[in-house]
Amino acid sequence: MPFIETAIKSLPEVESHLSQLGRPEDGTDPKLSNNLEIFVRLKPAEDWPAGVRTIGDVMNRMSSALGVVPGVEINLSQPIRDNVNESLAGQQGQVALKLRTARFEDLPGWAEKAKRALDDVPGMADLGVVRAGVQPQVQIRPRREMLGRFGLTMDDVQSFLGTALRGREVGQLWDEERVFPIVLRFPEAARETIEQLSEVRIPTQSGALVPLETVAEIRVGEGRSAITRENGQRYIGLRMNVRGRDLGGFVDDARRAVAAVIPANAGVQTEWGGEFESKERAMHRLQIVFPITLLVTLILLFSVFRSFPLAVLVLVNVPFALVGGAVGLKVAGLPFSISAAVGFIALVGQAALNGVLVLSAIERRRLTTPSLAAAVVRGAQDRLRAVLMTAALAALGLVPAALSRAMGAEMQRPMAVVIVGGTLSAALLTLVVLPASYAVVMSYLRRRQPEVI
Repeated sequence: MPFIETAIKSLPEVESHLSQLGRPEDGTDPKLSNNLEIFVRLKPAEDWPAGVRTIGDVMNRMSSALGVVPGVEINLSQPIRDNVNESLAGQQGQVALKLRTARFEDLPGWAEKAKRALDDVPGMADLGVVRAGVQPQVQIRPRREMLGRFGLTMDDVQSFLGTALRGREVGQLWDEERVFPIVLRFPEAARETIEQLSEVRIPTQSGALVPLETVAEIRVGEGRSAITRENGQRYIGLRMNVRGRDLGGFVDDARRAVAAVIPANAGVQTEWGGEFESKERAMHRLQIVFPITLLVTLILLFSVFRSFPLAVLVLVNVPFALVGGAVGLKVAGLPFSISAAVGFIALVGQAALNGVLVLSAIERRRLTTPSLAAAVVRGAQDRLRAVLMTAALAALGLVPAALSRAMGAEMQRPMAVVIVGGTLSAALLTLVVLPASYAVVMSYLRRRQPEVI
């Protein structure tokens, strides 16, 4: 522990730290007694050394500093995120892999195979198996053939031993307003050692008393201190974090790596959860929301122009904004996320607004200008200042968020980068591509329907 604290304090990004060794005192987490949690307070981002720009960079430096400690499994996270991950998947880590099989004894071996395969997946960080401690236990295994010989059933033995060792409530004692349970149990002198348990006599249906050692095997062994279950099934989990790449691509590669060492006919069920599961649900909802957004935008555009071709033409301007947002994510080195997806949806309205400004001006110019080309050029010129001001207002207002390195910026930064890049590209292409497209479409419609256009 002193070496770990020294390694953390040596990092220039660290301002202070607080250590907690052992299980949590409130009993809310099933941690082992050898659990060590260190809460680290970081300095402001502007005081970090050169080359350290994000929280991910800080975590990578901590992993390198602590990775030299043999036999230690490290998991770096932030307090709120850590609690959210535990609520989502029942264990710490952005991504959780749960293995289930009919033979629980085989799960540790499969978990080690999966861990070795996941070690080579790009972006892997803080990989570890969620282990439960072992503790000495008195194990009593009834012998079925002997039970049958004495006319006993498993339920008879379990009920008797449960009363003798754990106790059974047989009544209540009232002391004014307080209630105390009355529990029937063997005295401690009769159940303190293995020898004493062996001499405990179980009554049979004939009334005879049979020593426990006659109908059961009694020994001291090791057993797990906790067995994790979900939906009534026992499982063993692996937890991991992702750094330097998108969550969806990482899980795809991780699934292929695990499938290579755990074949489908092995009888092992694999389930992926954590933040990835929440992201998948959110992306599924976005796949519904985005088309609805485009449809509503098309209806509103049609109500403005009273022309379906013009409404569609403005909607075609939307990909210009999406291209800028994608380029912004690429330049900033950010993966696609839910925050970025929200930014793309916001760009739909901004791109439609630019298109309405430009085409409305062109349509008004056509009423006074006989030449289609002249009307297109003058209409674009009329809205040049308005489009640029709208783009500047939306883009420059989010530049601080797009460049921020403060705590929590990893959530808002993708959306800000998408909107800044998309707004700029939409403004530039709206003033050039959209008027040119309008001229081409109107020329085509004039040739097909000269009496209408």
